[in-house]
Amino acid sequence: MLTRTAGRSQECMAPPQAGQDPPPAADSDTEPPVMVSSSSHTSRLKYVSLGVLVLQTTSLVLTMRYSRTLKEDGPRYLASSAVVSAEVLKIITCTFLVLMENNYNMRAMNQLLKEEIVNKPVETLKLAVPAGIYTLQNNLLYVALSNLDAATYQVTYQLKILTTALFSVSMLGKRLGLYQWLSLLLLMAGVTLVQWPSDSGGDAEEKALSAGSQFVGLMAVLMACVSSGFAGVYFEKILKETKQSVWVRNIQLGLFSFVLGFIGMMVYDGQSVRQSGMFQGYSTVTCIVVALQAVGGLVVAVVIKYADNILKGFATSLSIILSTLISYFLLKDFSPTGLFFLGALLVIAATFLYGYERKPASSSSGIKV
Repeated sequence: MLTRTAGRSQECMAPPQAGQDPPPAADSDTEPPVMVSSSSHTSRLKYVSLGVLVLQTTSLVLTMRYSRTLKEDGPRYLASSAVVSAEVLKIITCTFLVLMENNYNMRAMNQLLKEEIVNKPVETLKLAVPAGIYTLQNNLLYVALSNLDAATYQVTYQLKILTTALFSVSMLGKRLGLYQWLSLLLLMAGVTLVQWPSDSGGDAEEKALSAGSQFVGLMAVLMACVSSGFAGVYFEKILKETKQSVWVRNIQLGLFSFVLGFIGMMVYDGQSVRQSGMFQGYSTVTCIVVALQAVGGLVVAVVIKYADNILKGFATSLSIILSTLISYFLLKDFSPTGLFFLGALLVIAATFLYGYERKPASSSSGIKV
């Protein structure tokens, strides 16, 4: 996905047309400043990418957790409705980006979408599988953050590195090095320590309710990790087989996700929708969650082009640390233990180790947009 974006930018640098004077030759004394300027610009983009990745990852998790635990008058918003709303916003955003790629020519954009979506039904139908899985995954994330604090969720959700790696090996034929296998073992050990039950205070009934809630959250996260790994690798495989614009692909993906999400909403929450409407319980926080879920993945897909795997490891680590601090000091729904800190350290170390080994690879899988 990212390789094609880079390819398009290189194709724009065409040689001068016939009849035009060639550009003046660059003086040797002026070349070094240009190279230095380009290098510093790239460096700035990397750290901007790091900041965006940390901000998007942390803010989505924390606002989603806050919105699911916030006590307000009236009914709580439906997670299935939020998923559908996010898909609609994603389709609108991607359509605007396709319009930009076509120099704001509506006719050219309509022709492109007709050729790529309507006239290629087989290619379009291939995206029904990842669309359905992504829809399930997005609903599972709401279930997980309704039952787990943001810090525990953040650490446990890093198991998607394991599932993505395993699906990459089985579906794409990728080979993992020794350090990568070691990092996956560290990852599993770290998540196990984070989820290890602690002897907290309180009566037996409260502890039983807490344990039941954590189990539901853990199952939701594990299912989300498996679905994320499979859908991400499947989507990468489709992207590699075609030369289609990634934004067009995401429009196709969004259309299926919207239809499947709407059907799921009517099946599971149809009675509530008929009684109080699809947008019941929506607030400013809910709208922020929907916007972050819709646009956040697209932003990450763009900025991740400029961030190498070391910076992505930093982004993951900073996001875990920030989520832990905010959960403890602001949301007050998290009491850290020694086992949690040890497990989180192992997960962060595994993230760096896995990313360091993957750095020479030409592509990275599991990028969810």
